[in-house]
Amino acid sequence: MAETISELKKVTWPSRPEATRLTIMVILISIAIGFMLGIIDIGFSQLFNRFIFGGR
Repeated sequence: MAETISELKKVTWPSRPEATRLTIMVILISIAIGFMLGIIDIGFSQLFNRFIFGGR
């Protein structure tokens, strides 16, 4: 446990503004990727319905 504490003292932690900026970037990128995956999913669902079920 002492080694862990020693290593954590060596870490260079980001400043609060940098941590906030990076957190916002992660959230925005996650939303964008989720949106793109949703569009791809809708597209594949449409193709699947047209070719497998004949467009019902």
